[in-house]
Amino acid sequence: MKIHQFYTACLAQASYYIDSDGVAAVVDPLRDVDTYLEMANQNNATIRYVLVTHFHADFVSGHIELADRTGAEIVFGPEATPGYPAHIATQNEELPLGSCSIRVLHTPGHTIESACFLLSDEKGNPNAVFTGDTLFVGDVGRPDLLSGNLDANELASRLYDSVKNQLAPLPDHVIVYPGHGAGSACGKDLGSANQTTIGEQRSYNPAFVQTKEAFVSGIVEGQPLAPSYFFKDAMINKQGYEHLDTVLQRSRKPLSVDAFEQEITLGATILDTRKVTYPSHKIICGSLYIGLDGQFAIWAGALVPFDKPLVLVCDPGTEEEVITRLSRIGYDRCVGYLENGMEAWEAKGGAVSMIFSIKEEVVSEHMIDGQPVYFLDVRKPSEFETGHVSGAVHVPLDQLTSKIPLLDKERCYAVYCAGGYRSLIAVSLLLKENFKCVYNIIGGFEAIRSGFSLPVNHEVIQ
Repeated sequence: MKIHQFYTACLAQASYYIDSDGVAAVVDPLRDVDTYLEMANQNNATIRYVLVTHFHADFVSGHIELADRTGAEIVFGPEATPGYPAHIATQNEELPLGSCSIRVLHTPGHTIESACFLLSDEKGNPNAVFTGDTLFVGDVGRPDLLSGNLDANELASRLYDSVKNQLAPLPDHVIVYPGHGAGSACGKDLGSANQTTIGEQRSYNPAFVQTKEAFVSGIVEGQPLAPSYFFKDAMINKQGYEHLDTVLQRSRKPLSVDAFEQEITLGATILDTRKVTYPSHKIICGSLYIGLDGQFAIWAGALVPFDKPLVLVCDPGTEEEVITRLSRIGYDRCVGYLENGMEAWEAKGGAVSMIFSIKEEVVSEHMIDGQPVYFLDVRKPSEFETGHVSGAVHVPLDQLTSKIPLLDKERCYAVYCAGGYRSLIAVSLLLKENFKCVYNIIGGFEAIRSGFSLPVNHEVIQ
C-alpha cells in the first residue's frame, strides 16, 4: 500500500494518490491531472477510482478530466447530485482497492454530500482516513457555504454528529489526511501540519472536546468572509467544466501592446503576477498586482472579478503556470498575456504606476519627507488582535475593495501585512483607485516587531 500527498501551497490544498497492488485511487485531484497520471505510470498502476469528498468551493476539481482520461469511476458520498455520470456510494459501502479496501463514510456538515474515505489494509485494519473538508488539523470545515436549504447552524449540528458518529470511533492510530492546511478559507483556524491522527485530534480539536452547543456556536461565529468565487466553483464542480487543455489553448495567447490595450478598453482586468522588485516596481496603470510566489490562487479568487475577461503581465516563461493556477479556481476567461511584457509597454509610451517599498525604520517617526504617514494593517482580525502598530487603521485585505471609500485619498499610507506579500496586493488596489501616496513596508509586521523602531501594541486574546 502506498499513499502520496500532493500539497499545493498556492491553494493550501491537498490531494492524494493511493496504490495497492497496481490498483490506484486519487482523492480530490486538482484540475491539472498530469501529476497523478505520471505517478500511476511510475508505479505501473491503473487508476480505478477518483474519490471526491464533496463539491469543492475553493477550487475546480480535476475529477472529470481524470476520469475521462483513464476510464476511472468518479465516486461521491451519499446525497451528491452531480450533473454527469458518477457512482453515488451508500453509507459504509466498501470499494476494493487491490488487497486493501476503502469504506465510504457519509459526514454531512461542511456540505450535505460531504464524505470521508477510510482506507484499510489487507487484514481489514483501518490505516488512514481522507477527510476532505470535514476534519482539519485542529479545525473543521466551515458550515456556511452552499448546501441546499440548510442554514449554518443546522449544518454545524450535522457536522458535530458526523465527527462524533463516524470519525471519533476510529482507532487513535488512524492517520488523518485533510483536504486543506493553514491559509485556506474553508475553515478559520487550520493548523500548519499537513496530516495528523485521530488520537491527536481527539485531544484538542473542538469537534471532539466541546459540547455540541459550544461547538455549534463557536464554529458558526467568526468565520472569515467567503470569497464570492466559492459559490461559483461549487456549481462548476457540480455541473461540469471544460478540460484544462481547452482552456490553455484558448488563453495562452501573446498580445501585442495594441491588442492588450484593446482588451482593456473592452473591460478586461489587468493582473500583474511578476516577481516584485525593490524598492520600486513598475506596473501598468490600473493593474492588480498578485505575485505568483505566494498564495496566488487564494488571493486571485478573492480579488479578481470572476465574470470579466482577464489579461496578464507575467515574467517570461510563467504564462502557462499563471493560466493553470487561475484555471484551478475556475478563472477560464483569460484572453492572453502582454507579449514582451513591461519593456514593450513602456516602449510604446504606456502609462505606469509605481509600487514603492520601504523598510520599517524609514517611518519610525510616522513621517516620510516631512509628511505624516498613517499605517494601514491588511492582516486578518486575529492577526491584528495579537499585535499591531499603535494607531494603525485595520482593513483586512479581503475587505479592502469595499472599504476603500472609507479611506482618505489625501493621506499618505504605509501598508503592512505579516511578511510583505498581502501588502503589495493592497498597495496595487489603492493605486488602482488613484491614491497618490502609498508605501509597502518590506517584511511586514515581522520586520516591525523585530525592529521595534515603531510603537507596537501587543494584545493577547484569551
